[in-house]
Amino acid sequence: MANSFSTDILIQTPDPTRAASFYVEQLGFEVTGEDPPMISLHGAHINLFIERGPSLGPVLEVTVDSVEAARLRLVKNGCVVVKHEPDFPRCYVKDPFGLIYNLTS
Repeated sequence: MANSFSTDILIQTPDPTRAASFYVEQLGFEVTGEDPPMISLHGAHINLFIERGPSLGPVLEVTVDSVEAARLRLVKNGCVVVKHEPDFPRCYVKDPFGLIYNLTS
């Protein structure tokens, strides 16, 4: 079970443009990509992606060997699937301690 955190963090907000402006002006991020569903910001050590939608809080990305096996194991151990879109692909899981992460392989 060799897992690792990526340098990507995603947030969702009703106004991605306003959020991106905040992170550029206040924290020195640079807008590196814009398309209708998402704005990409890159910093020296992390990448921040801002997507239009209801706020979930920060979503970290965790790389696992098998998304499906990790999802099943995590749910069995008290996690809740917040969003599961296998065609995208993405699977957001909230653990018993409040951390939300996207499982990826």
